[in-house]
Amino acid sequence: MPITVRTKQHPHDDAPDTAAAFERLAALPEGADRQALRDELVRDWLPMANRIALRYRGRGESTEDLTQVAALGLVKAVDRYDPERGNAFESYAIPTITGEIKRHFRDHMWVLHVPRRVQDLRNRVRAAAKDLSQTIPGRRPTIAEIAAHAQMTEDDVRAGFEALDSFTALSLDAELPGSDDGYALGDALGASDTGFDLVIDREAVKPCIAALPERERTILYLRFFKGMTQGRIAEHLGISQMHVSRLLSGCCAKVRDEALADQEHEDEGGHGGAAGPHAHSRPSRDAPEPGGCVASSLPNPPGSGLPVDCHSPK
Repeated sequence: MPITVRTKQHPHDDAPDTAAAFERLAALPEGADRQALRDELVRDWLPMANRIALRYRGRGESTEDLTQVAALGLVKAVDRYDPERGNAFESYAIPTITGEIKRHFRDHMWVLHVPRRVQDLRNRVRAAAKDLSQTIPGRRPTIAEIAAHAQMTEDDVRAGFEALDSFTALSLDAELPGSDDGYALGDALGASDTGFDLVIDREAVKPCIAALPERERTILYLRFFKGMTQGRIAEHLGISQMHVSRLLSGCCAKVRDEALADQEHEDEGGHGGAAGPHAHSRPSRDAPEPGGCVASSLPNPPGSGLPVDCHSPK
């Protein structure tokens, strides 16, 4: 009884016979005839390039862009192919087109810059995990199993897994999983706490305020702790409002200048003229009239009997 053997057709068995055309292309000088033959060869092999491009669908790149990159790889293969080496054009073109597509993914599709070595580890880990998942049903392969299958160290497997998450990034506006109120990832990020700068400013002006005369300290206390207007302070102290305004402006300027002078002295002595780590938080000569940072370091005026808290007046 005769036995019929069916052979599976190779995916590129429909490739055109262009061996003679490539020999003519190699013999032709630069010119219109050579360009026309080159374009014809590219058109003949373009279906194969498109098939290779379709293998990389679903990886974050559009099919149109993939086919364009594959066509670019095909053009490079046609230009660089040497028929005198004795190899078929297909055996040279497929690695060239595949390499062009992989290079496109490496250079343009990664959100984070990942070294080439780590990208290779990622590909090996992904392939090994896919192979093992078919032989180990019901669970995911372990790091040790992947390392043994791919002949890698466990550290390299971990690095490959980390690179798997570096191909794409999650938007800060993306809603967190399990959140029903629209809570996004950006809402969970912290922000700079200005309270630290306020503490530095308080400590900077504290010795300067302590050196002020008692009347100036009282004016600062009534203005910034009690929230009294300059008119009320003038009535309380029995002086004119203009006098209170001059005293308030003068003592604020004095405290600011002394704090800046101390800071400049510390910078020159302790940092060789460079700004200290908290120099940006010190009072500025152009800063407005100090509020909470001055008031919070004021001592209690004699006989006031009022505790000094750490909050600016409302």
